[in-house]
Amino acid sequence: MLAIIGGTGLTQIEGVQLLAERSAHTALGSASSPVTEARLEGQPVLFLARHGHPHRIPPHRINYRANLLALQAAGATRILAINAVGGIDPAFTPGSLVLPDQIIDYTWGREATFFDGDYLPLKHLDFTWPYDKNLRKSLLAVAAKEKIPVHAGGVYGATQGPRLETAAEITRMARDGCTLVGMTGMPEAMLARELELPYACLSLVVNPAAGLSSEAITMAGIEQVLQQGMGEVLKLLRAFVRTS
Repeated sequence: MLAIIGGTGLTQIEGVQLLAERSAHTALGSASSPVTEARLEGQPVLFLARHGHPHRIPPHRINYRANLLALQAAGATRILAINAVGGIDPAFTPGSLVLPDQIIDYTWGREATFFDGDYLPLKHLDFTWPYDKNLRKSLLAVAAKEKIPVHAGGVYGATQGPRLETAAEITRMARDGCTLVGMTGMPEAMLARELELPYACLSLVVNPAAGLSSEAITMAGIEQVLQQGMGEVLKLLRAFVRTS
């Protein structure tokens, strides 16, 4: 069953048939929100609001482990994460949709693994390709069929938040090879890998990253792009659910 993790701008999906809510409680604490069981385009899906509903939990305080455990317990077999991000690559303008294929992790202090020796025994997993190839391929095929422009590939730089980055930090990230910047890409992707859940990230670019525009980054500007861009995100989600 497909599970959708909604980020900033997507705390619920309008127009779905709600079936049930699963408890947010897990062995590793409470998830950000209960897992919603629903029907989208006639197909069963799961939904979890990463920051809670309403949006209230900052990126560094999200219980990512509980979120993934709650989805697994609800029957998730693959996960599509929605993330609002800043664009570093000039091609990734506000409103662009991107399916990244790589991550660089700049976060710190987060509970980042199930293999901590307490919950599960220590393992070292391959994370060369952090996003599931088949899930990304299917999403790109649906986007092409529906004529929804999606950039195929990118490097998501995951920062700590909740503050936005400095211009110098973005310059460093660009040198590192990052083309996108967000605050919630890790450890979510790695935790899904540890649970053997295929995982992909659909990023909506909501602003040029710090220092790449003459205009200041404002929440009003971000909200405007979110309102417009989430329509395309939902269009792709509905088409993907119909065909998968």
